[in-house]
Amino acid sequence: MREPLIRKVDAVQVIVSDLEAGLTFYRDKLGHELVWRTKSAAGLAMADSDSELVIQTALHAPETDLLVESANDAATRFIEAGGKVVAPPADIAVGRVTVVEDPWGNRLVLVDLSKGTFDTDEEGNVTGVSQ
Repeated sequence: MREPLIRKVDAVQVIVSDLEAGLTFYRDKLGHELVWRTKSAAGLAMADSDSELVIQTALHAPETDLLVESANDAATRFIEAGGKVVAPPADIAVGRVTVVEDPWGNRLVLVDLSKGTFDTDEEGNVTGVSQ
């Protein structure tokens, strides 16, 4: 039996029209701790998981990001299994991402953290990336 491709849910991304209003709702009113933030997104902790709830102003639709070892290898493996690549592997701040589609039309966002994770200052602002 092959090793599973998908390791875990990395993040659930939801769209907000205003990041500060989103932080007021999800952080201040619902109690999710701020992990990191940029000008257009903020990662919030979930109580019983190391997955993040990401509030985002730049996306057009909610998405679930699934963690893989390598976005490049995942895209290849997805094609070999009968799926297709919708968006080829591309660089992101913390690694690489690819969007794939299974034979039933389900789109999946596959992310690797090959460049590391966000470094932040005391207020949660992203200051860089480290392994």
